[in-house]
Amino acid sequence: MLVNLRDICAIAEQNNMAIGSFNVPSFEAARATLDAAEETGYPVILSHAEVHDPVAPLDKIGPMLVALAERSSALVCVHLDHCENLSYMRKCLDMGFTGAMYDGSFLPYEENVANSQRAADMCMNYDCGLECEIGSMGSREGGERDEGGTAEEAGAVYTDPELAAKFIDETGLDILACSFGTVHGIYKGEPHLNFDVLTGIRDLRHIPLVMHGGSGVSDEDYHKAIDAGIRKINYYTYGAKFAGENVLKMIAEKRANNADALVYWHDMTTAAYERYLEVTIETMKVFANGAKPVA
Repeated sequence: MLVNLRDICAIAEQNNMAIGSFNVPSFEAARATLDAAEETGYPVILSHAEVHDPVAPLDKIGPMLVALAERSSALVCVHLDHCENLSYMRKCLDMGFTGAMYDGSFLPYEENVANSQRAADMCMNYDCGLECEIGSMGSREGGERDEGGTAEEAGAVYTDPELAAKFIDETGLDILACSFGTVHGIYKGEPHLNFDVLTGIRDLRHIPLVMHGGSGVSDEDYHKAIDAGIRKINYYTYGAKFAGENVLKMIAEKRANNADALVYWHDMTTAAYERYLEVTIETMKVFANGAKPVA
């Protein structure tokens, strides 16, 4: 069932849990994510990042994600992740996306506000919730996967709660992505999260908060972040990494006794799907934070 980003985050708020937002730049990733949601009974967000367009062109994958969500027994939001061009967001809205993120965090504050306001005006004409971001994680979504292994190395600027409250009021967003110690891609060191950023924002504005760069965070820190107000967690890098490793394992096993053994495309996609499904189920259960299935 296709649902709005606002509604899916309201479910998370009511149950003190976070909804997993999984980037799915392939059919196998989308299928595994939906199968995991249906098996666990938890809502899910299928995300398409603008930066993934060369791998998964929007005109191909967008309608597929919406159609799969509509047919699913799970509660599903189809979400545009890290959009930097509002014309791209318009295409997603016209396709039926029910969530969108405008990312102007790399811009001066005034420009971020102005563009976020434009995004809010666009979303008002559709059944679509809006996520925006303030504060910088340093490494950009489109950077190298091991770029800026810690927040400090990446040059992150943690979100200021007072400025975040002002940003929320001025933009009309529905949920807020903030910087508090996570980074995009692979961690080189142990993440050090500043939960005071989250509690500071929530003390001023009781709004659902978003964690980007969720890969590499411990289960304990996930639960602390959720208890502090995180209601949506983006997850991609480690899931894709584990799926890729399972493909390599499958190939090695096939060729252990026969170096010339054939490896077909469907062998690889099946191996990737199976591992991605396992990882996604495990991750959803962590993000549930002890909440019972809600579907």
